[in-house]
Amino acid sequence: MCGIVGYIGYREAYPILIKGLQRLEYRGYDSAGVAIYDGTDINLAKTKGKVEDLSKKAESSISVKGNLGIGHTRWATHGVPNDVNSHPHYSNSGNLVIIHNGIIENYESIKKELVKRGYTFNSDTDTEVLVNLIEEVQKTEDVKLGKAVQIALNQVVGAYAIAVFDLKKPDEIVVAKLGSPLAIGVGDNEFFIASDASPFIEFTNNAVYLEDEEMAIVRLGKEIKLRKIKDDAIAYPNILELQLNLEEIEKGGYDHFMLKEIYEQPRAILDTYRGRLLADQGLIRMAGIDQNLEKFLKADRIIIVACGTSWHAGLVAEYIFEDLARIPVEVEYASEFRYRNPVITEKDVLIAISQSGETADTLAAIKLAKEKGAFVFGVCNVVGSSIARATDAGAYTHAGPEIGVASTKAFTTQITVLTLIALKLAKEKGEFSESKFHEFLTELETIPSKVETALKSDAQIKMVADVYKDSNNCLYLGRGYNFPVALEGALKLKEISYIHAEGYPAAEMKHGPIALIDEQMPVIVIATKKGHYEKVVSNIQEIKSRKGKIIAIVTEGDEQVRSLADHVVEVPETLESLTPLLTTIPLQLLSYHIAVMRECNVDQPRNLAKSVTVE
Repeated sequence: MCGIVGYIGYREAYPILIKGLQRLEYRGYDSAGVAIYDGTDINLAKTKGKVEDLSKKAESSISVKGNLGIGHTRWATHGVPNDVNSHPHYSNSGNLVIIHNGIIENYESIKKELVKRGYTFNSDTDTEVLVNLIEEVQKTEDVKLGKAVQIALNQVVGAYAIAVFDLKKPDEIVVAKLGSPLAIGVGDNEFFIASDASPFIEFTNNAVYLEDEEMAIVRLGKEIKLRKIKDDAIAYPNILELQLNLEEIEKGGYDHFMLKEIYEQPRAILDTYRGRLLADQGLIRMAGIDQNLEKFLKADRIIIVACGTSWHAGLVAEYIFEDLARIPVEVEYASEFRYRNPVITEKDVLIAISQSGETADTLAAIKLAKEKGAFVFGVCNVVGSSIARATDAGAYTHAGPEIGVASTKAFTTQITVLTLIALKLAKEKGEFSESKFHEFLTELETIPSKVETALKSDAQIKMVADVYKDSNNCLYLGRGYNFPVALEGALKLKEISYIHAEGYPAAEMKHGPIALIDEQMPVIVIATKKGHYEKVVSNIQEIKSRKGKIIAIVTEGDEQVRSLADHVVEVPETLESLTPLLTTIPLQLLSYHIAVMRECNVDQPRNLAKSVTVE
């Protein structure tokens, strides 16, 4: 969940490192550091706090000149966030310096052995143990840095993405990966190293993504030397041409990335179904489904695994698949799936959902499902990510970069992809008539414009936010397709405003949560005129009779709920199965405005990171 950046070439390294760390700060932001080789020595600066704090410290305390350097922004795992535990870390000799994303699970036993051999440690981190293990291998095996890294990594248990260099050989950086992403940007006599491509996109569109258990030696004037860590087999780098552009990772005039990404949803949804949804021809084309159609049609069930917001998208998909395609679906937390000895067979299809494509728990669930013989289909946003490579087939959401830690457009684009799959399977199974199928396709094409309409409630929602910004608790209620939306709305509020919020099926309110309702409790109710509308109206009346404050998300023109609720936010009418794509919009805006009014860090909420690459 940390961010790694490195540079070796002819440019000044420091500006590249700092700008790169700022772009990677979504991955972790409790401490940061840089190490720069100036031609003679390694100059190191690191500090608790954000990259802005690091740049102030570095520019006032060290020489930032040099054409080789590595940098790191941290999400603490071992040791509290402080200057000492921040990366980079030196070896005892001071010759080796390392940055690391991941967890070395057996670091304590390695540390005890190194202490016996005379090593001392300044930090509480597993990373300092790793760099000294590499140094010990260098000394005892009399090998170069690359070989020492390989031998050391064969002794560790856990996950890692590392970059390390040796003061005695300052023309190379050694990198390696297992379970945490790492990319190498390939320029003209220069190389960039990063957790994703955003730090180097303005310098090169060519990148090599390391596979698990691969390491690379990056040397000036030479091609990348790629090897397998386990057996030292030669691997050959696959240089990909990136489609990312610089404008996509900048704020573009918005105050926060989250707000920008909320407003990008009409375009993101359109990009997700563009080329796949052909309403005029009555077709849905998805290569990953078309080429594996029989596996889906003959599946006994679909298992969906995901975490966080992606899990909520999976819950929406459960309704869609079962309602439209009549295929049994189970939705699992990826973090629990592999630990309960699940029953998986060759007749199952597992769909893994992840925005980043690097979620550690979801990757582990994929591995387990494949071992059991299930067909595994991935839904993710990041091209070339680990999940994209680990699955049998898949579909990208094409949402574009999502920098804000709290997912917004990832959620709606995931639902869009899953809806396309369900519609295609429903058609192939004969669950739909031609007219009904065409109705769905035509309506799905209108969703981007209807999301634009929903976004026009922003000013109204901002006023509602001002009323409830000081609340300590909040309840979200929904039924059917909109129950998962209630869960997602509550998660957004928790993530960025730090208000305790819970989502419930509206009918479950009477089974406990109703005890919480009083005049201080805001209750957000999703009450569109589809599905269980009259039941939800009854729930609203129960809240009103107990003096709860009601914020209702309703279909345009609804007067019945308006007469009961304290605040009403309208969304356009659509088919019931598509309502989550609209009802989630006001909930995202409400969370955003409340967080801003509470002076919270919207894009980088405390204790969170965008890509959860460790358990």
